[in-house]
This record gives sequence, C-alpha cells and structure tokens, in this order.
Amino acid sequence: MPSETYDLIADVVVLGSGGAALTAALAAKDFGAEEVAVLEKSNMVGGTTAMSGGMIWVPNNHHQEEIGIEDSWDDVVTYLDSLAPDQLDPVVLDAFLTGGPEMLRHLADRTPVRLRALAGLPDYQPDFPGGKVDGGRSLDNDVFPFETLGNWATRVVPPKTGAPRRTSYHEDMNLGPPDSEELAVRTLNDSRGRGQALIGALLRAVLDRDVSILFEHRATQLINENNRIIGVIASTPTGEIRARAKRGVIIATGGFEWNKELVQTFLRGPMTGPVSVPECEGDGLLMAIDAGAKLGNMSNAFWMPSALEWQPQHRHATPNYLLCQHERTLPGSIMVNRAGKRFVDEAANYNALGMALLAFEANAHTYPNLPYFLIFDQRYREKYTVFGCKPDQALSKMFTVADSLESLAVKMNIEAAGLLSTIDRYNEHVRNGKDADFNRGANTYDNYWGDPDYDPPFKTLGPIDQAPFYAVKMESGVLGTNGGPKTNNHAQVMDWHDQPIDGLYAAGNVMAAPLAMIYGGGGGTLGPALTFGYLAGKHAASGH
Repeated sequence: MPSETYDLIADVVVLGSGGAALTAALAAKDFGAEEVAVLEKSNMVGGTTAMSGGMIWVPNNHHQEEIGIEDSWDDVVTYLDSLAPDQLDPVVLDAFLTGGPEMLRHLADRTPVRLRALAGLPDYQPDFPGGKVDGGRSLDNDVFPFETLGNWATRVVPPKTGAPRRTSYHEDMNLGPPDSEELAVRTLNDSRGRGQALIGALLRAVLDRDVSILFEHRATQLINENNRIIGVIASTPTGEIRARAKRGVIIATGGFEWNKELVQTFLRGPMTGPVSVPECEGDGLLMAIDAGAKLGNMSNAFWMPSALEWQPQHRHATPNYLLCQHERTLPGSIMVNRAGKRFVDEAANYNALGMALLAFEANAHTYPNLPYFLIFDQRYREKYTVFGCKPDQALSKMFTVADSLESLAVKMNIEAAGLLSTIDRYNEHVRNGKDADFNRGANTYDNYWGDPDYDPPFKTLGPIDQAPFYAVKMESGVLGTNGGPKTNNHAQVMDWHDQPIDGLYAAGNVMAAPLAMIYGGGGGTLGPALTFGYLAGKHAASGH
C-alpha cells in the first residue's frame, strides 16, 4: 500500500501509555527502531500504572543481590508451580524469568528509573515452597522529581487519592519518613513516589528518545496486509487516521474491566468495582480477536477489594472506586457478608481475597459473600486513615455510622444477630491472640501490612468494641483483567495454530497473563507487564 495513504509512519507503533507501553517504546528505540510512536486514547499518560503502587515483582533480580538476598531459578519455578500446577507455559515462563532481570538492568543502565529491593516484604504466599519470606523479589521506586518533566508533568494520570506521595515504600515501611528539610525539597521539585515515580521516570526516558506521544488517538482496527499486521486505524477528535508500522504494532492497552459485555462474557464471577483507569475497555483484546489471536486466561483477573467513592451524576462519567488495602489489614476492622459473618482472612493478599468473594452457594444459588462490608469502630477511626480520610477529617458519604452494632446492621441491611455474634467471637479471638477461624496474623505477609506499633499477631488483630461503629459497602473489584491474546517468548501474539501473527505484539494486562492466575508478590502485575513490554519492543525493533 502506498505510503501516501498513511497519516503517520513509524517503525514501531505502541498502543497505550502505561508501564508496559512506555517500556516497549523505549526498548524499541534502544534496539534499533528509528521512529517510534505511542498512540494513547485519553489525554493523559501513564494508564493504571500511574495510579498504582508502582512495585515490580521480578525474581532473581540484581537488586536482590545488592542487599544480599539469595534467590534461585529452582526456587522461583517451585513457587510458581505450587501456586498454579500445570497451568504455566514453560516457554513464556522462561521468557519472564530471563527477560525480567535483563529488563531491570536495562532500566538501571539506560533510564532514570531507580528501583530497590524491598527487604522484609514477603511474597504473597510466603509459606508455599520456594516463596521468599524475607522479600527481595518485589522492587520499589525511589521518588522521582516531576519538575524534570516540565509541562509534561501535567499530563500524567494522578494517583487515586489525588495528592501524590512524597515518599517511597522503602521509607514508609523500613526507614521512616524523611526529615522536614528533605520533604520541603521534594515538595519544591515535585518529587513523587509509587506508580507516579515509575511513570515519571519512564516518560522522561521516552521523551529523551524523541518518541512521539499522540493523545486522543484511540486505536480501533489493525491493518492486515498479506497476513502481516502493518499498521492501525485510530479515531481522533478530527477524524480517523491511518498509522503505518513498518516493523510492528505493540498492543499495551490494558484489560477489559470497564467493558460490561466482555466482563459478563469472560470473567469467572461478578466484578463490580474496577480500580483501573476507565479507558481499559478491551480495545486491544477486540483488535487481537479480529486479527485471529489465540486467547488465554480469560476468566481471571488481578482481584482487589474496592469501595465506591462517588457515583457521577452525568451519564458519560465513570464512578470512582478506591482500592482497599490498609483499611482491612490494620487492627480493629473486619469484613462480613450480608449474614454478618466473616468469610476470609481480611489481611490476606488482595488477589487471593478477591477470589474468595466469588464462592458460590449451590442450594441458595447465590454468591453469599456479595455484597460484603468493612466494619470498624471509633478506636480505629481515631488512629487510621480510611480510604484517604484522615482521623481529623469529616467522613464522606461512602461511610455509614451508628451508635450501636444493631443500628449499623439495620442501616446496612446486614443480619444483626449474625453481626453481633461474629464481633463477639472475633473480639474473643483478639483477647486470645489467635484468630481461630481464619488465622489472620499468623503469617509474615499479614503482619507486614499491619500496624508497626504492635507485635504479631496484633499488628493486624485488634478489638471492635468502641462506639460509634462504622461500615462501608464493598465491591468485587479488580486492578485489571489479565486474559487476552496468548504470546510467545518474544511477546508476539499467537494465532490458533500456535504460529506468531507477523507484526503483532502484546504486553501488560491486555495479554494472557504469563503467570496465569498467580500474583507472586507486590508488583505481580507490573513485573510481567514491563518484562513483556521490553521483550516486545526489543523484538519488534529487529524487524523480524
């Protein structure tokens, strides 16, 4: 097809602008692509990565070695196989385990991304064979000064709670906060931690490489010529454009959690509260299906308990769901279903906990743990920040308050007798120092996310007995879906004959997750996402 029929010509075209996409773009540049273009459907860069904690889970990484934490290939494979027996593609797994450490060294050597191993943060199932109790596989970002981005700083998707954090997880969990002088400097240069730091540093890297980032370019259709993907059609505010990709198109558009029809078609159970950016509507999945991609892992997601912060009045706006992490792991809160019963270790890792919500009761033909509710008391309220609301701030409408547990149950439509019995039993467990029902606080992971003022298990176990009492209706949420086109070790999309579709790649939540249903540890989404973004960019640049 003549070049004049295209509005844009590049060696590699990347769809999306989250962590996987930006890593793919910089890798494509670094491995030989002269022109790289990023097409982003919104008017902001960073995707869900920018709103996230920004951790990256990559075993056997050089940052572990720097702090003396040993790891081995055998340990990692044993750990992953124990979590998902017979589910992992050995070729794709090998690509992750070899490509991940390579990707991290590339970021360390060639970009402003600065990571460190989080000593003390265990894998999410640390007691399984090969799990790391002492941490090291999860990596945290140093804060990144957004002043170095200039006007581009205003283009980064903001954190979920609005204000960026000026500290890293390493500081918050291990070192303690920096002094006032250092915090003043960070405020002045707009230094940000978490996912903001990761996206800020990746964005700086792609800008330094003269990668084109085009906003409000929503990819809608891949261009196929002689069984090779050679470009993409995108809608823009001024009309449709055609982009030529001489070496490859990399789909990194996120999952399909904001597409109700796709959610109902594929996911294993109800999903009512996605915490990702609302642009994750399955665009990349649909394009891959049209191109003949083989699909995998379609019923799974990265599950995360969430709560509705606000419901928009305008029909075109999307509701805002807040993820629930510390709220359920700190002492003095529990989660109950509508019968008033606890049903899980509230401090368990969020992905496993999310799957517990989907238990189905055959005789009643219902999901007994949906809806469910976070319950806490005044002692908890006076000490902890809850969904961004500090103890000295007024509560928003997402909270329900009552002077007694009976009244709270009535207001929330929870079975009162069940709630009273549950809290009596739970408080007895707290007094005994052992959760006899769900073993909350009995492992390293539970206590890591608890209150450092206490010793285990009281880092996460605390009584609920001081009025008034509080409740928040919870949602079955996800960080993102993780089913989509299957890929090979180069992140090439495969067809139903297990052959790569020439010119087409996938990375991040749009692809069939390399680790299937596994969430290995903190950063379990971003580790594989950045790795396969890197592999996609590297291979696409070669022009094979």
